[in-house]
Amino acid sequence: MANQDTPDNARDARLEARVSAAQKSLFQQAAALSGRTMSEFVVASAQDAARRLIAENESIRLSRKEQLAFVQALLKPPEPNARLKRAAKAYRQKAG
Repeated sequence: MANQDTPDNARDARLEARVSAAQKSLFQQAAALSGRTMSEFVVASAQDAARRLIAENESIRLSRKEQLAFVQALLKPPEPNARLKRAAKAYRQKAG
């Protein structure tokens, strides 16, 4: 992964965490195996996990059946029912 330390991305913020002795030992071992300091390893690992989680939550995965239903609803939306018509009218009256 590319280095994230650009002038706009200077490392001036601090992050601290309390961990157990076992966790610290695990992180130290993994950092040594990856040829990084423990701080570099922990930051890179947390950053990778954060990016993965954000990416997973920014996209919607639909089954084939759901995809077809979605496209069908966009191309041929159902007629609004009475309740929706009343809600739209009330909104227009309030919104002006």
